[in-house]
Amino acid sequence: MGKHARPAGKSARTAPGSTVRVRPLPIRSAVRLRRPVDIWHKPALSAVAALAVPDFALFALGRLDLILYTSAGAMCALYAHGLPYAARARTLLWVVLGMVAGLGVALTAASLTTSPALLVVLASLVAAVHKMVCDATRIGPPGNLILTFIAASAFFVPQHLGQVPLHLALALGAGGLAWLVCMAPALIRPRGPERIATARALEAAAGLLRTEPGPGGVEPADVAQARHAAAAAVNAAWHTLFLVPAHTPAQAAARAGLERLLVRAESALGHEPRSAAAEAERLTGWARELRSGRPLPEVALSAAETEELVGVADEAREPRRPAPGRPGVLARLAPGSPLLPIGARVAAGGVLAGWASMAVGVGHPYWAVVTAASIYQANTTLSWQRALQRTLGNLLGLLLYTALLPLLHAGQLAMIVLALACQLGAEACITRNYWLGSVWVTPMALLLTEFGSRLPARTLIADRWIDTVVGAAVGLACCVLVTNRRAADRIEVALERVTAAESAASRLLTTGPTPGADDARETGWARDRLAGGLVELREAVEVAAGEWWQRALPEERIADAEQQGHRALAGLVRRLSAPVPAA
Repeated sequence: MGKHARPAGKSARTAPGSTVRVRPLPIRSAVRLRRPVDIWHKPALSAVAALAVPDFALFALGRLDLILYTSAGAMCALYAHGLPYAARARTLLWVVLGMVAGLGVALTAASLTTSPALLVVLASLVAAVHKMVCDATRIGPPGNLILTFIAASAFFVPQHLGQVPLHLALALGAGGLAWLVCMAPALIRPRGPERIATARALEAAAGLLRTEPGPGGVEPADVAQARHAAAAAVNAAWHTLFLVPAHTPAQAAARAGLERLLVRAESALGHEPRSAAAEAERLTGWARELRSGRPLPEVALSAAETEELVGVADEAREPRRPAPGRPGVLARLAPGSPLLPIGARVAAGGVLAGWASMAVGVGHPYWAVVTAASIYQANTTLSWQRALQRTLGNLLGLLLYTALLPLLHAGQLAMIVLALACQLGAEACITRNYWLGSVWVTPMALLLTEFGSRLPARTLIADRWIDTVVGAAVGLACCVLVTNRRAADRIEVALERVTAAESAASRLLTTGPTPGADDARETGWARDRLAGGLVELREAVEVAAGEWWQRALPEERIADAEQQGHRALAGLVRRLSAPVPAA
């Protein structure tokens, strides 16, 4: 979140004496390619496998007109690949049920009314719910996009009320298959997700150790960025490990080995510069071993770090203390939440985009609704970038679809193979940049349309292009008009939490360490609260910094809070790493 947003104050324009600022919208960073995510192949292969089985079964039965319903459940295989398998099982179950529930609302509405204007309104409201719930639960990629695409499409599929149960059963069955496909790797590498999370933390810590400290105690921007990345990766890895059950001695031993590595990675937040280079190489080597599936390396820890692990084990058996910056799902959706303006943007943008599409005579207004819903990100800057990316990607995708037309005439089997190839290409490219993934998503979406009813290629391409432009333009206009003024309020709340956590950490640091697991556990809790608060504060700042019309941010308070917070965090880490005097 906020990956492309620049720090506030560098490019913002503030008039003298003004309390708001107008932020220019970037272009170059919107199309720049990034390195692919390290596990992109897992959702890609899972989705292809989950889609292939029902697709070929429907082909054998001669019922490819039902492919939308099986695709709804099968595409749930794109979710939750970063979670440990126990948590993944629960999360995927909710994703499948949420997908089927949205599909049920859409199909029921389609069977009860044929008014396109009303269906656009209902599809937009469902899209808003998808957006807010996915953001509140922090489900991760692909977020609300797949849920909204399926539901919005189903609103405009001719339907009889008596057909709805069968179609929902097909979706639920394909969702069950997707669940099995996503859980199958547990038979081969049962601890793969938590090993990857720990490897990411080790790599981020090594990156911090390789940065050069500034002269005179001044921290350069690259060091601050590396410190935040390391703190966020370590915090995410701890969160992942606490989702891992340890009901048997083998499970407890495997998790304890990862915890030892994570404690060592965390020590980089309070490292001594003279040993940084050697420690960075050591952490990088351990990360490679984790990713390769080799046995866990032996890690030597100090007495305090060993006692911290005892505290971690105790904490894993008890309910964790709530950390600042990690409110519950219901709290994120409560009145006053910054997610509510985003939901309003999605609803208003979807309705206006769908109606505008109908006004120009396009026969697929749900494409405009999906386009409008897909561009809304955490702030205006990211929404602008997503609108630009989607428009560019769809245009190139339509060119690709045109080039593939001769193959489509080879028959339905060729269409299935092409759709699966496009799904694989989309997942391979979308983590590099959204526009590159959209190049493959566009022909895949058109192919799904072709399975239900054949339309002239020229009409299909023209409708898609018009809907894309209309949806992006209207959606972006609503994003600009419906400003998220609550983003700055989120900063104030995050500042209060960081200040409270930093004060508690400072009081703890003024007392000398004492032997035993109790001191390590209290220090670990203080570290968790402070690290979580710092991560939330940085996310809140990046979200608010991307709003084009926003109150001036309290930059000095933010800088002071982050500086003092990271200093206290480093002190807590050193306390956990230092030798403890005998009692």
